[in-house]
Amino acid sequence: MNSDDLKNFVDTGKSGAEIYALITELFPICRSITGDGFRQTMKMLQQHIPLEIHEVPSGTKVFDWVVPKEWNIKDAYVKNTQGEKVIDFQKSNLHILNYSLPVNKVVPLQELKEHLFILPDHPDWIPYKTAYYKENWGFCLNHNTLMTLEEGDYEVFVDATLEAGSLTYGELYLKGEVADEVLISCHGCHPSLANDNLSGIGLATILAKTLQTVPHRLSYRFVFIPGTIGAITWLSVNETKVDKIKHGLVITGVGDAGTITYKKSRRGDTEIDRAVTHVLKHSGQTYDIIDFYPYGYDERQYCSPGFNLPVGCFMRTPYGQYPEYHTSADNLTFIQPESLSDSFSKLLATLNILENNHTYLNLNPKCEPQLGKRGLYSSIGAYELALLWVLNLSDGSNSLLDIAERSGIEFTAIQAAARLLSTHKLLEHQPISATSSMEESLN
Repeated sequence: MNSDDLKNFVDTGKSGAEIYALITELFPICRSITGDGFRQTMKMLQQHIPLEIHEVPSGTKVFDWVVPKEWNIKDAYVKNTQGEKVIDFQKSNLHILNYSLPVNKVVPLQELKEHLFILPDHPDWIPYKTAYYKENWGFCLNHNTLMTLEEGDYEVFVDATLEAGSLTYGELYLKGEVADEVLISCHGCHPSLANDNLSGIGLATILAKTLQTVPHRLSYRFVFIPGTIGAITWLSVNETKVDKIKHGLVITGVGDAGTITYKKSRRGDTEIDRAVTHVLKHSGQTYDIIDFYPYGYDERQYCSPGFNLPVGCFMRTPYGQYPEYHTSADNLTFIQPESLSDSFSKLLATLNILENNHTYLNLNPKCEPQLGKRGLYSSIGAYELALLWVLNLSDGSNSLLDIAERSGIEFTAIQAAARLLSTHKLLEHQPISATSSMEESLN
């Protein structure tokens, strides 16, 4: 993969529209950490990429956890004494407490209120709430609707099942020239929430679709999993394979209008941390880099001490820092194709660094070679400086990213300089096994 291969995908802006269209298609589905909604989502992704779908039975021990029972829902509502549906799952799948137990009974308003969830600070929004590991039944609704409920009895109906089944996840492996892997992980367990995390699912899918069309040195593994329990399950099932993961990203919340935020891996100085930081630093846009902390998305599973994988989290506005988070306001109007395209472009730029972060050896190391006679010198500027930096630091111990960071010159310019100097027989590409700085970042 090189920068020329990526221009068709970065510059046209078509990626954002394609990702948004996929998100729109997936938005109506009621997903959870298990069940047919997640399966349906994975099958729809198969229309875009050759995704392999896996099932792990309920009750399977996965480290300190157990794969839960499978939850499926057909319908749910609350009716008043006039037979009117005052809460209706068919109008919004956020109305149901995700993983709600089945129920069919009549209760007074006071008892009903004990099972209702609202957002008083945003009276028009429906909250997203779950009962994954504490059995309960319930409904979510906006505060304004709650205020209209009159005293009396209400018919409560939840047509759902919670029984032995399986946990589903999707996986796609794209073989490269080498076995070293880049892990791309995103959670797909939320119902109709556009940014968190249909944006991640959509972007990862189109990213995988793109990578199938260009040559790549590294191998790529895309996993679409339920949050937390899905990552734990995947790691448990694939524990013997994770040593091949040399770089990784959890992708989430990449469609809102906020600036990009990157959360470093637990190690903090891995090649993926440096590559993302470099791309953002040279983007000309505002960004935020934050250190690892053991809360958030599935990076905390990949970065747990028993694995300590080089996996960071790529997002825009962090979870919980925008009011629409986990509410009905995280809808299709909250995300923007332009933001999706921008996120996509920066991720491709990051992968370009990983793909091309080679190490070279200067074949004319005693003083500067004469650039003029090779047509490589006109006047000292950014172009010539890139050539000089590459020549000076290409002693077999510095990668191109090392040189880009030290010189302050963008990686693509350093990359182009190295290619040009190689064409003129002034540099020799070094095998990965001989690259000490690369080995340090991969181990």
